Amino acid sequence: MDWMYAPWPWYVAGPLIALTMFILLFLGKKFGMSSNLETMCAIGGAGKVAAYFRFDWKKDRWNLIVVVGAVMGGFLASQYMSNNTVEINPQVARQLSEDYGIDSAGEAYLPPELFAAEQLGDPFVLAVLILGGFLVGFGARYAGGCTSGHAISGLSNLQLPSLIAVIGFFIGGLVMVHLLYPLLFG
Repeated sequence: MDWMYAPWPWYVAGPLIALTMFILLFLGKKFGMSSNLETMCAIGGAGKVAAYFRFDWKKDRWNLIVVVGAVMGGFLASQYMSNNTVEINPQVARQLSEDYGIDSAGEAYLPPELFAAEQLGDPFVLAVLILGGFLVGFGARYAGGCTSGHAISGLSNLQLPSLIAVIGFFIGGLVMVHLLYPLLFG
């Protein structure tokens, strides 16, 4: 079982992703997670309020199974197929500890200094989470999809808008990590 604990090499994971995308392309399907939010809104009756949600959600219900599988697979992998530690560069761990007070780097995938339930009691953290969630949701819809949809499905279809979106995602991530995060939490 040790092979399950380690990240899979690119030459295994890459072809599996390519095979999945080939099957989806063959079936005429698109892969993405954020589109499930609009599907769930349509199921919940949002089409009565906004025309945007008036569509045949039943043709996209297969993708809801992908979300359920991702959640279940993530839970099973984290609870039963993982040692819950991640190897991290010692310099990065030292910087996280010195600059941000994150002393659990390398001990867990999600540092409790940021992701513990107790953090939700801090109004600043709660405001950042709500604003961040809104911006991510708005950005995913404005960009016509999320990172997985554009980076995996869109690029495999050779879509120029997906290439532009993926470049934007990377730039946004760099700006967040190097400029905004230190301002907010430094």
